[in-house]
Amino acid sequence: MPAERLSLAQARRIALAAQGFADPRPHGRVDRRHLRRAMGHMGLIQIDSVNVLVRSQELPLFARLGPHPRTLIADATAAGELFEYWVHEASHVPTDHHHLHRWQMAREHKWSRFWDLQRRRPGYIDEVLRRIEVDGPVAAGDLSERVGKKGQWWDWDDAKVALEHHFWKGHVTATRRPGDFARIYDLAERVLPAHVLQRPTPSERDARKELLAMAARHHGVATLTDLTDYHRVKNEPSRPLVAELVEDGVLREVQVEGWAKPAFLHRDARLPRRIGATALLSPFDPVCWNRDRTERLFGFHYRIEIYTPAPKRVYGYYVLPVLWGDSLVGRLDLKADRAASVLRVQGSFTEPGVPEGPLADDLAPELFAMAEWLGLDDVDVQQRGDFARTLAAAVGHYART
Repeated sequence: MPAERLSLAQARRIALAAQGFADPRPHGRVDRRHLRRAMGHMGLIQIDSVNVLVRSQELPLFARLGPHPRTLIADATAAGELFEYWVHEASHVPTDHHHLHRWQMAREHKWSRFWDLQRRRPGYIDEVLRRIEVDGPVAAGDLSERVGKKGQWWDWDDAKVALEHHFWKGHVTATRRPGDFARIYDLAERVLPAHVLQRPTPSERDARKELLAMAARHHGVATLTDLTDYHRVKNEPSRPLVAELVEDGVLREVQVEGWAKPAFLHRDARLPRRIGATALLSPFDPVCWNRDRTERLFGFHYRIEIYTPAPKRVYGYYVLPVLWGDSLVGRLDLKADRAASVLRVQGSFTEPGVPEGPLADDLAPELFAMAEWLGLDDVDVQQRGDFARTLAAAVGHYART
């Protein structure tokens, strides 16, 4: 039989509903129940340390929940509900999923820095683990033996390499130190609940299949590559597992308007009549972290420009896509000017044909809510970008009312 056909608008609403944007934001105090609900939609939150606005992992919760206690993730980690692991890059993941990543922990490490360290300093990596066993949790700086100036980006010393190896293998897990965001490494059994570690370990095949089913539920509708990208698993081992999920009735093959490749619809996917969201998305939100999918689904070309030299940037340093209804309609370059206590909109841009006035009226309260959530007193829209004048007028009007 021919595959069911979905319009692009239907696919967008399905995808956004799967990510929680069809649900209203909570009223009143936001607590861990709301975090659990958001994690149920997302499955994980990608971590990034850039703090020009706020660290990226906090933004997906703001987009879905609005203002909330900024300790939600740290508190849930301390309570044994979340742990950090390499999933979609470094990520916060529910501890209930720990068993699904053990096949990766059990694999032989292919990291060249690890093997180089093994050759140069036999036994050193084991010594680092013994120190944690005896002396307790450590940060990489506690073991640092670097000589000379630290390089920029990924210039790790031997201690960091050893700790990251044990982190990858699941021997240790990490929490974050308040203030400088440094990883604090401790034995997994001292951090994660016993029932999590005692849960039976599935086969690699079964774990991969479950991760693909989860990715399909979080996406709603997705191609094979979309599914494998979610937890960063490979395409070829996944093809037969996706076929099995179709046979099992978990997925249904569909055709999405304008997509060259087949797509798969999760059996629990919802198709709401409309999406009423106004949200500022992290560059690493699951809605837009896969740039190819973002372009296919929303017709929105998005590239992060943090690593682009300033003169070559088109939109700005830390640019957040704007979700309005079921579309990505623009982007704002945001900065938390903590010294002046101002949320600065350094650049404001819309996509062609977007009605600027109504969009600005909806964004103004969102910007003030974000400012208050970050402990800032005001919002300042600078005159850069085609949308700046309209947004500045709406922000000024909102501030006066």
